[in-house]
Amino acid sequence: MHRRGVGAGAIAKKKLAEAKYKERGTVLAEDQIVQMSKQLETFKSNLEEFASKHKQEIRKNPQFRVQFQEMCATIGVDPLASGKGFWSEMLGVGDFYYELGVQIIEVCLALKHRNGGLITLDELHQRVLKGRGKYAQDVSQDDLVRAIKKLKVMGNGFGMIPVGGSYLVQSVPAELNMDHTVVLQLAEKKGYVTVSEIKGGLKWEKERACHVLDHLLKEGLAWLDSQASGEAQYWLPALFSELTSRDVTPEEANQMSP
Repeated sequence: MHRRGVGAGAIAKKKLAEAKYKERGTVLAEDQIVQMSKQLETFKSNLEEFASKHKQEIRKNPQFRVQFQEMCATIGVDPLASGKGFWSEMLGVGDFYYELGVQIIEVCLALKHRNGGLITLDELHQRVLKGRGKYAQDVSQDDLVRAIKKLKVMGNGFGMIPVGGSYLVQSVPAELNMDHTVVLQLAEKKGYVTVSEIKGGLKWEKERACHVLDHLLKEGLAWLDSQASGEAQYWLPALFSELTSRDVTPEEANQMSP
């Protein structure tokens, strides 16, 4: 006994039902999008009202400014996206971060002969604050991070490398891959690293360790102390405190290289 095939009418009914479900789903999705758009517009309007009311607090209080930035991020608003428009005119944040970016560049250029273009976020923060003077608008490390991200977009070599619980700020267009980054992280505690420490800590072959260290030397990001007892030490001037407390001339720097 043969099973009866599905009739053309049943197939048509099934397709019609599927089409109706799809149409209904589309209508529901469109309704949800409309409702979400209305909610976002309301939120944005309230955010603008909040910004107008607390303008001075946002400009003067770094912690308050961080919280405001986080509120903006929840609805995809970037007050730093343009130098013109409501946010820039209302808060002056465009000018604030532009000026901060210029100060960051000035500090990095002034210290490049010493650190090769790498500086800890902590030291950068201290030097920017010192350069701004005690009567200037206060600046947090979060402000520095945001300004550096804007500088990074410009493609002029700026970037950040995670080290420990903070960052190293890179201000030169040197090519640093993951190998270079993990060596910098390994050197973070003492300010220097040796080939043996890299081999033992990272389980690398000697050739790989030497290749990374040679690149850091070539880019001016590391100094070689060949007179160290035991074996040569590769110092990262951005990380060791002996040189962060005083200015070092290029002549002094050359004495630490072979």
